[in-house]
Amino acid sequence: MMEIDGALADLRSLVDRYGTLDPDLAARPPRLPEEHRIPDDGGRGWDFGITLVPPPGEEPPVESAVLVLFGALDDQPAHFHASAVPEDLDLLLTQRSLSLRQHPGQIAFPGGRKDPEDVDHAHCAVREAEEETGLDRDGVRVIGCLPPAPLTVSNFQVTPVVGWWDRPSDVFVVDEGEAARVFRVPVADLVDPANRITTAMRRGAAGNAQVFRSPAFLVSDTLVWGFTAILIDRILDLLGWSQDWDRKRIVDITDWNSTMPVPQPEDTRANFL
Repeated sequence: MMEIDGALADLRSLVDRYGTLDPDLAARPPRLPEEHRIPDDGGRGWDFGITLVPPPGEEPPVESAVLVLFGALDDQPAHFHASAVPEDLDLLLTQRSLSLRQHPGQIAFPGGRKDPEDVDHAHCAVREAEEETGLDRDGVRVIGCLPPAPLTVSNFQVTPVVGWWDRPSDVFVVDEGEAARVFRVPVADLVDPANRITTAMRRGAAGNAQVFRSPAFLVSDTLVWGFTAILIDRILDLLGWSQDWDRKRIVDITDWNSTMPVPQPEDTRANFL
């Protein structure tokens, strides 16, 4: 089982390879051995295959940032044991309020639109996380920023800011108009192949519908899907932490929303094979 410091070294290596390290961290050499350099990605890289340059005449995407905050669990170790992931490593997530116009009820990283007073994306992500979850920003160490990823459905360009929770603090729903839930998920349970599924959603009129598939996670009595799940999936893969899982375990979420029980894959796979 990897020690918690090894996970921090892996995250530093991830940002160093694909993004931009925080200047203070970049000035200090890694303290752990070369074995914590992340594996070769086989050419996959961070690119999501979607251009971030809008077509002529369209509005440029809105700059935003999310905080991908890893830390040590205080009282809830993972159910799954993975050699590449410490049992006590966790990830901070929120559930968006059901009253929001965009992406109501979805699981998300804390974050939001970059304001003019934000000096950079890291400042934006930590500020938004403090406003949404009540965390103590002084306990958060920014590792750095990964390249922006497109959230095309709402025309956002999202910069993931990777953070490390040096001194975890209590988190809670600060504004019920913004969030319905704030919680921490063991990373090993995200890695567990038994918790990995593919979600499928039909869009469009019958006979001309398109099916959109994405990786997803069934953890903490919650379905993590969409943009957040895509980011988690890519980060786990590039870190070398993920395990093989059955991508044909498919859940149809076309008519599902977060007020309903968490969907299960047993009876939906045949609809999309």
